[in-house]
Amino acid sequence: MAELDLRDTNARVDLVNSTLLRVGLDLDGSLESLGDSMTDLADALAAAGGCTLVRFRTRTPATVGDVAIATRAWWSPWWRRGMGRSIDRLLPPVDVVHVAGVATPPTRYVPEIVSVDDLRALREESRTSQRSAQLRRVVARGAVVVASSQVARDEVLRNLRVARDRVVVVPPAVPNVDPTVDGDALVVNVTGAVEHFLRLAPALTSLGGRLGCRVIALTSSSASQRIRANGIDVDLRPRREARQVLALARVVLHVSDGARFPSFAIAALEAEVPTIARSTPINRELLNGAAELAESDGDVIELIDDLWSNEPRRSLARAAGRVRAGDFAPSSAATAYLNLYGDVVRGWGS
Repeated sequence: MAELDLRDTNARVDLVNSTLLRVGLDLDGSLESLGDSMTDLADALAAAGGCTLVRFRTRTPATVGDVAIATRAWWSPWWRRGMGRSIDRLLPPVDVVHVAGVATPPTRYVPEIVSVDDLRALREESRTSQRSAQLRRVVARGAVVVASSQVARDEVLRNLRVARDRVVVVPPAVPNVDPTVDGDALVVNVTGAVEHFLRLAPALTSLGGRLGCRVIALTSSSASQRIRANGIDVDLRPRREARQVLALARVVLHVSDGARFPSFAIAALEAEVPTIARSTPINRELLNGAAELAESDGDVIELIDDLWSNEPRRSLARAAGRVRAGDFAPSSAATAYLNLYGDVVRGWGS
């Protein structure tokens, strides 16, 4: 299989044998705080009309429109290790199976695609090697792993030590959000970089006091506990409130360890909120030219201060954000995945 980079959403969607591909899509996949990205992808695929979808779930009970797997509860623990009953023997006829969560059930008769949007498990090999072993097992059976960026792809390849053509790039679907109107808060999205946030926090709260604004930190529950324990005076919000918090933002600061795809930062661009992030490899790849990238913590504070009141700069940021966010819309992800499904099915068994 030739090396692929399928982010070009203008590429032609090829069909196999001039018929619609039958795609088995696991909805228990990558879940985002802004919504369910796999359901968004499924809906966009259905709207595109380039395939016939068979929706199923590997970890939770079926809902309306899903194919119910009667033995799901029995096989689910095995699927977390890439073992157990072949999923294509439990589904209606499909040409390809696409999963994106912790379950990677084997397939016997059709190819499998495994999207990996979160690299945390691959970075925790000192504690467990289950995720790496699981992914190596499915690749050995012919599966294709999908990384969310070129930077993530390089990390997956270093960790799994598999052939380069077994790992491709397709960004996940970022849920659509409404433009933010009259936001008045500095929103800090903290994903796996609590130490970095704690270093920045005194300067952020001082700046918030000078600007007369709230500083809202969107974090996990464990990160919130650490922030409280350090006595940081910010408004802490859980990730499930991501949409509500984004609607309050005048400026967004994205603080991340780079293990996860920056969906919230991209959603902020779509919401026309000026966004700042550190100049890291993944942020340069995905956000450069749309978000402001800072080389240092001092640059972060200066950029927030300027973007808060510099209306010409804010207008440019809003326009650039809208354009960049379109690259990651569910419809763009659907087109890229339709191309990948066709390529993988054509290459199966060759």
